[in-house]
Order: sequence, then C-alpha cells, then structure tokens
Amino acid sequence: MTLLFDRHSSIASPTLAPTTFDRHPRQDGRTEITIGLVNNMPDSALKATELQFAHLLRAAAAPHLHVHFHCFSLPSIVRSPSVRTHVADRYRDIAELGSRAIDGLIVTGAEPIADSLRDEPYWPELAALVDWAKTNTRSAIWSCLAAHAAVLHLDGIERRRLPAKCSGIYDCAKITDDWLTRDLLSPLKVSHSRVNAVNENELVARGYEILTRSNEVGVDIFARQMPSRFVFFQGHPEYDALSLQREYMRDIARFLAGQRDHYPNIPTSYFDAETEDILRRFEARAKLKRDPTLAAELPGLTLRPELASGAAVTLLFRNWIGFLAGGGEAQG
Repeated sequence: MTLLFDRHSSIASPTLAPTTFDRHPRQDGRTEITIGLVNNMPDSALKATELQFAHLLRAAAAPHLHVHFHCFSLPSIVRSPSVRTHVADRYRDIAELGSRAIDGLIVTGAEPIADSLRDEPYWPELAALVDWAKTNTRSAIWSCLAAHAAVLHLDGIERRRLPAKCSGIYDCAKITDDWLTRDLLSPLKVSHSRVNAVNENELVARGYEILTRSNEVGVDIFARQMPSRFVFFQGHPEYDALSLQREYMRDIARFLAGQRDHYPNIPTSYFDAETEDILRRFEARAKLKRDPTLAAELPGLTLRPELASGAAVTLLFRNWIGFLAGGGEAQG
C-alpha cells in the first residue's frame, strides 16, 4: 500500500464545503481509498499520533488497496513555532477536506482547556467537522475528547468528570456482533487515558450501539449509523507500548513543576510489579519535596510482559478499511 503525507499551501479561512465522490479501481486492479487524519493532539503527542495511525493503516490494509493518507489539523489548536512549521510542511489545510474525496476520517482528541467542551476555542470548528463528516464520509472515527465532543454536538450527551484520571490497560469485552469487531478475540486489551466519560445508558437511549465495554472503566467502543457510519473510541487503541509511560512521565513533571495539584496515579496493569514499587517510593519523595530535577533520578521503567502486541487493533482497522473499500458494506 501507499501512504502519502502531502505538502500544501496555506488557506487563511477554512471552510467545509460538501463534496461528492466516486471510487474507481485502478487499471492494475488495485482499489484506491482516501483516509484523512484530523490530528488535534497536543504538541508533545502530535508526531507520535500521526505515526501511530500511519503504521496501523499500513499494517491493516490489504495488498490490493492503494491508500492515500492525508493529515489535517484544526487551525484553532494553539501550537508552538516548531510544531506549526511541522504542520505547515506535512499537513494539508482543513479547507481541502471538501475537495479530497475522503472515504474515511479519523479525528483525534485535543488537550482540554475549558471546563465545558462548548467553551473550547476549537469547538466551532470541531462541531462543523462533525456535521460535514455525517454526509461526506463513508465512516468516521472519533477518538477520546473528539468522541465526547461529537456526541455532545449530535445529541446533547454531556460527558462527566471522573473522580480520578482513567489511565492504564483494560480488558474490554466484545458485547455486540458488528463488522467492525468481527474476528476480534474477547477480551481485548485497550489503552485508556482520560479524565471524563459518557454514560452508557444515555448513549443507548439515543440510538448508539455499544460494541465493547470494560467492567472497570465502562464503554470502550460505540457506534451510530448516520448517513456515515460513526465509530467512537473512549480509549486509545492506536497507542504504542510507550504512550502511557510518556503521558505518566509528563504528568509527574507537571506535578514537580507545580503545574498540577495532584500526583498522577500509576497506570493500571501497565508497569511490572518491581517498577510499580519503584514508582510508589518515588511518589512519596516527590510529595515531600517538589523539585523538577527529581525526574532525572527515575531509573528505567519496565512494562508488563503480557501487554497486547497490537494484533487486535490491527484487525479492528483492517475491518474498518475493508468497510471503506467495500463502498459501505463490510467485506468478508
């Protein structure tokens, strides 16, 4: 398959104009599809996120598929100068979505700033993106904060703040037969990293299908049929093995620098027992004396050996890509 990260010329005022499109087989018998990633992750995770999804799509696509992969980002997301340069060099302007014939769209979350999603500076753009995707894609994936924003915009379902951050690897059981989860072994291990959640009963009452769920952290994957098939991830199946470690270390650094009030909890079912013991002792020291230089004293950390290898998420995305390539019908 082919993944294309395209350069672009900036367009000052992005708009999301409707578009119609047809997919044609190539003369060599391969089918072409186009997937867009709207990457709204914070600067520290932006590049890792684009690579995670690129690697997933590369691993999941069948040999007969030619995949065009374009990156976009909402202009209202505040970026550092170096990341703005990266986005300008590697990403297309969001205004080009309407002319790119997007078959499948992936929209990531963003780092929350306001207490209410409707007060986020990117809310108008994200809401407009939801409306556009309903009728201009075959399927769209909404991840974490983007999932919460989409259900709020579509059905007024408010997310609720959790007592503590949900962070770790959780067993998620498949509870509904669906083309997206076909052939997935249950339970599957999924990374979750969030401080909010949406209520399952509210989702079901408004027509959403719950596909996978964790007994510990609730709804994992859910879906709704619009003109486009919308898929929502409360977790992060795209995360690589070290993603949660990077977030945990970031949160420790913020605590030591006085940028957050509470010391972060150790991610659940993630580090091995010896590492967890080291981290608990370090936490005790850090709470006695906040010193940003303490982070340099942490030794190497070891993950649990039984962490998932990524086979489940590859199959999940293989099913999704097969749906896109099949023109709206899941392929056997």
